[in-house]
Amino acid sequence: MTASTILAISGSLRATSHNTQLLRAAQKFNPGGQEIEIYEDLREIPPYDLDLDTPELRPAVVDELRRRVAEADGLLIATPEFNYSVPGVLKNALDWLSTDWTKTEGLPLHRKPVAILGAAPTNFGTVRAQLALRQVFVWTDSDVVVKPEVHVFRSHERFDADGNLTDEVTIELLQGLLAALQAKIDASKAVA
Repeated sequence: MTASTILAISGSLRATSHNTQLLRAAQKFNPGGQEIEIYEDLREIPPYDLDLDTPELRPAVVDELRRRVAEADGLLIATPEFNYSVPGVLKNALDWLSTDWTKTEGLPLHRKPVAILGAAPTNFGTVRAQLALRQVFVWTDSDVVVKPEVHVFRSHERFDADGNLTDEVTIELLQGLLAALQAKIDASKAVA
């Protein structure tokens, strides 16, 4: 059996982001059978523009993201929380992924297995951002993992100075989330 391909997207642009470090931890601690690739070009995605959202006019970086999402077996999204919601750069990328105005390309997020997690230095973690993100995925009809929920609160206490996830409880939750994502991927392949 071939490994499942997971495209991992961090909603943070910071070089030392705990959310990006969570995705690196997913690569390290995944329970097996998953190739997790971290998307590196979120900063390059231009603001969503309906006038450019056609196969002929869409920016190349957006076409590439759409292709990679369509080809991936599943998505793993780590979101910080900005103003009780999803960071604008992440929402912007999802806006580019949610359309097919020409009815010729397909919708990259439609029925795509998705797992959500997030880290924040606050006591409440990314609970509200993840809730907002789940609402976006209702519109795109994505197949989102419901449990376990991975809200890494006081995230600065869960990583070492080199950015390695050291908290055993968080590692176990992360592995459970990846296993639940794999179950969704397996179910989607079974009906395809």
